[in-house]
Amino acid sequence: QVHVVESGGGLVQAGGSLTLSCAASGTIFSIDDMGWYRQAPGNQRDLVALITGDGRTNYADSVKDRATISRDNAKNTVTLQMNSLKPEDTAVYYCNALVYHRPRSDRYSYWGQGTQVTVSS
Repeated sequence: QVHVVESGGGLVQAGGSLTLSCAASGTIFSIDDMGWYRQAPGNQRDLVALITGDGRTNYADSVKDRATISRDNAKNTVTLQMNSLKPEDTAVYYCNALVYHRPRSDRYSYWGQGTQVTVSS
């Protein structure tokens, strides 16, 4: 069992910044990809940023140059910093972790409950 918990959402003015944090805990041998996704009302859940276990990153075009994802493998945490926020960044942001429970085991996907980010114009 793995729990993924996000924090750091809230109300931000356009042009502002925020930092989202996510921590995974439980039966974890290692974590492969960790990522942030977001879902606005009526939309599908889309990738915002992803970081692999060895630190390679991938960003959605909509946030490229405005977002930075980082992780602490020792603490099983991932952080998303976003700058120059826009009203269209408003969404529920979800953290995802691809977890190995044991060496050479299958990889399992875990999601957090989500944290609301609202950007006012």
